[in-house]
Amino acid sequence: MKYSNYKISICRSVTLALILTLVGMGNFSCKKIDDVQSTRLATEESNWKTLEDARANLLSVYGLMRSATVSDNTHWLMGDLRQGDFQITNRADLKSIVTGQLNAQYPVINRITNWRRFYAVINAASLFIERSKQIIPLDSRYTTINNNVDVAQARILRAFAYFYMVRIWGDVPLLTSSHDGDFVQLPRTGKEKVLQFATAELLAAAQVVPFKYGGDDPILPGLYYGAGWASWNGNIFTRLSAYIILAHIAAWQGNYLDAATYSKFVLDNYTKSNGSGSNGIVYLDMDALTENVNYYSPFAFKRATVLVGFPFEAGNGLSTANGHIEQLTLASPFIPKTQPEMFVPKDSILKIFTDPGDLRFGVNPATGLYRTNYFYNFPSEQPIFNKIKVIYTAQTSGNLTLFSSTMLFSRIEEITLLRAEACAVLGLRDEAISALNKAANLRGTDTYDSASGKDLIDAIFEERRRELMGEGWRWYDIVRFNRIKNSIGTFIKKNGVPLTFTQFERAGGIYWPVSQDVINANPSVTQNPYWQ
Repeated sequence: MKYSNYKISICRSVTLALILTLVGMGNFSCKKIDDVQSTRLATEESNWKTLEDARANLLSVYGLMRSATVSDNTHWLMGDLRQGDFQITNRADLKSIVTGQLNAQYPVINRITNWRRFYAVINAASLFIERSKQIIPLDSRYTTINNNVDVAQARILRAFAYFYMVRIWGDVPLLTSSHDGDFVQLPRTGKEKVLQFATAELLAAAQVVPFKYGGDDPILPGLYYGAGWASWNGNIFTRLSAYIILAHIAAWQGNYLDAATYSKFVLDNYTKSNGSGSNGIVYLDMDALTENVNYYSPFAFKRATVLVGFPFEAGNGLSTANGHIEQLTLASPFIPKTQPEMFVPKDSILKIFTDPGDLRFGVNPATGLYRTNYFYNFPSEQPIFNKIKVIYTAQTSGNLTLFSSTMLFSRIEEITLLRAEACAVLGLRDEAISALNKAANLRGTDTYDSASGKDLIDAIFEERRRELMGEGWRWYDIVRFNRIKNSIGTFIKKNGVPLTFTQFERAGGIYWPVSQDVINANPSVTQNPYWQ
């Protein structure tokens, strides 16, 4: 088969997977928590027989995970609104998230607190792990090596889904095999056991997946499903992806020794994921990050700079009106909308971006005007957060705008700052400062100096706040920061009673409530105590 035909087939598979998952996610009212419909893209009689079946079913797992994270803008509502930097213009449901009323009765909140869509990912991944090997004796084109790499990707996706859920809900039911029909409803499994499972899966898969697909990687040399490196970079999970997720699981658990080890592996080996045919993984200057100069931005379409994420490439027909931060943050003149649904207030911007040389925001001394890489029209009452703006303008009609931005979990600057965090906690100050300055100096900010007296942990998390704004990290960074600091001051008040962060976390407050639809469907699932 010619390369062009393979590429067309790949694009169709991705598009079909996304369409099916978006349609399937429209109904969140299920009879039981684990009542997940079969994720097969073909009938039982015709499936699991050819190389094309393997490719379509694997890409469907990616499509399901992408849909799970972006449906109703889940990634940003959960990551950027709780005690975050954004304020809401007029949506009461989003305001309730900002104010911590996570059990407010709004359809959007009910949908995003329903974990069913993540179990669709887990079920599809388990099904692939169990069934894909059946293709090997039936299609000589599908080799054992190919299957091993595909299964390893499915294991990474399943582990990532579990980590993503644990950050949101804490304890969640642990399922390790597929279920296409009715089966026993499971209670919630302890979060540490779930993360132990995810860690073991990732460590095993990391020894199998290559650094790159469709290139000269010795693990899987040559074309991958008929396509070269330029078609796969940023689209599917590599060995670096596995180690990045491992590093974040370890950091979430407070296991900073492993977090430092895993993040170091990524920084020592990221160039191995580069190939020929398109841009590789590099540290990005300001305009490359936000303006896609020289086609490097991890937000724009698919890029090797997407170390962990899910692109919505316009060329593959994946532009959508929903599931992108631009839907919430942009307005005129970028899209036909009078005001954004959420924005960063001017006083917050001035408090966060304090270095005059910061290229993300500040006054450009050459022009005397405010820089616009992160914010447009700063003097207005509602500055537009335009750091991420990947608009498919050819498909704009009236008030409908399609976006193509990536759901980005991690890029090289993010994992560098995580390494700085891990080294700082471990007391490896020189390594922590080196990593912090590596990221911060890209944005024109002053080099961290120990003589300044500024706390190193504070400096690292302040830089994460600036660099990763709008990327879904703020709430999770707040949690890790307060765990490290172990502050005894008031973190929040519940019913007028002040709680320290430790008291807040022990009560389950860092997690979201579980949708009542889930509890109604599966009585063995109990509500998080903070929300009872």
